[in-house]
Amino acid sequence: MPYDAHAQRYDHLSYRRCGTSGLSLPPISLGLWQNFSDADPVERMRAMLRTAFDHGINHFDLANNYGPPPGSAECNFGKLLREDLAPYRDELIISTKAGYRMWPGPYGDGGSRKYLLASLEQSLQRMGLEYVDIFYHHRPDPDTPLEETMGALAHAVRSGKALYVGISNYPPDLSHQAADLLADMGAPCLIHQPRYNMLHRNIEEELLPALDKYGIGCIVFSPLAQGQLSDRYLAGIPDDSRAGRGGGLAKQLTEQRRACLQQLNAIAQERGQSLAAMSLTWILRHHAITSALIGASAPQQIRDALTGATAAPLSGEELQRIDGVLTKYG
Repeated sequence: MPYDAHAQRYDHLSYRRCGTSGLSLPPISLGLWQNFSDADPVERMRAMLRTAFDHGINHFDLANNYGPPPGSAECNFGKLLREDLAPYRDELIISTKAGYRMWPGPYGDGGSRKYLLASLEQSLQRMGLEYVDIFYHHRPDPDTPLEETMGALAHAVRSGKALYVGISNYPPDLSHQAADLLADMGAPCLIHQPRYNMLHRNIEEELLPALDKYGIGCIVFSPLAQGQLSDRYLAGIPDDSRAGRGGGLAKQLTEQRRACLQQLNAIAQERGQSLAAMSLTWILRHHAITSALIGASAPQQIRDALTGATAAPLSGEELQRIDGVLTKYG
């Protein structure tokens, strides 16, 4: 059946201004890093995109290498955009990134003008778009002059292939330099995308104050620490979980970490929230943060995440208790 978006989709979320720009984003945005590959069911992808948009999430975040295989998330999103969301294109904020390995040879990675502009063109073709709303450099490239990388981003804006540009995974010092260069080139840095969650707070000391000073928005990825800040691992590591496959995430889930998560969960339960929802409420407490970028494997996870954006703010006493738990087990 043809998709008709919910008529009241904008009635429940309070949109947040992205720095000092004229653009506002939903407090929760949907990232397509996981679960939009060629191995994932198309109808589940469709259900998640529809659920997100019907509930006011109009920002979808991608990157050239999301999959697997690389590029497949953009292809699958493009297919569903054409079939479902095309009539609503002017309501959507679609972002993509380039910066990681995408194709063989010296120009398939990094921050060169050749790589970034070729990658953007490929992303547009995969999604069937004339432009993206936000184009990011995905990570710093020490082998390319920052002036060249920022020049490529500015060119993307001037050419009409991107409305805004941003950076991701940049440390504070490079963020300052990038912002100054982009401002001088007439394409101000709209937004920064760093990692941030209760278990990874290093942006609080330098980066967030700098973004606030420069009027740059902030959308954070991994707000649930790859599922650690949910009920998934409170009792151990399920065999069918991401951590159950081994690797770095499994190593992080020590007995001490699980004790920390259980105490945080107790605070969440007292508030009538899940640990995941409270973790999102905690992130959105900071005025410099525009949006939290979630991943999902089912529509219900999106609906649950939205409760974190609409819940009552954490009280001063609750914030102190959370800090106490994090300090104790830090």
